[in-house]
Amino acid sequence: MKSSSQREPDADETLWRRGVTLDELNALRAGNMTAHLGIEFVEIGPRFIRARMPVDERTRQPFGLLHGGASVALAETLGSVATHACLPGGREGVGLEINANHVRAVRSGFVTGTVRPVHVGRTTQVWQIRIIEGEEGRLVCQSRLTMAVIGEQGGAGRG
Repeated sequence: MKSSSQREPDADETLWRRGVTLDELNALRAGNMTAHLGIEFVEIGPRFIRARMPVDERTRQPFGLLHGGASVALAETLGSVATHACLPGGREGVGLEINANHVRAVRSGFVTGTVRPVHVGRTTQVWQIRIIEGEEGRLVCQSRLTMAVIGEQGGAGRG
């Protein structure tokens, strides 16, 4: 049996140890690729974070479609922020591996990415990111990001 410090959180219990707000997440965009691509954080739930990104001259490839690299940048941004939000102070996450399956072309508008945990451990974390478009929520890209947790080992982790 796992101790209470190692148990998985309940479905309605927040993962976010750092009480992040949309304003705080959007402030993290300043001066980096997140702002350049127009990524904006739009919703935080107990076990997900959601952001949207425009499909425009910043994020399209030369043939007018959403660039796969832009989708991956959105996915890695979401996973990195989720890792940051669920770690105690003194610990951070760095990307180890990301994969992405691009399943639908988008020419304009916005895409929305949602990150959810697959595994939140003391030394590694795995996040699933679904990127959709339109009110029907058509899947554009399915991604998985593995993060390494670095820094002080201070408190007990979640698994």
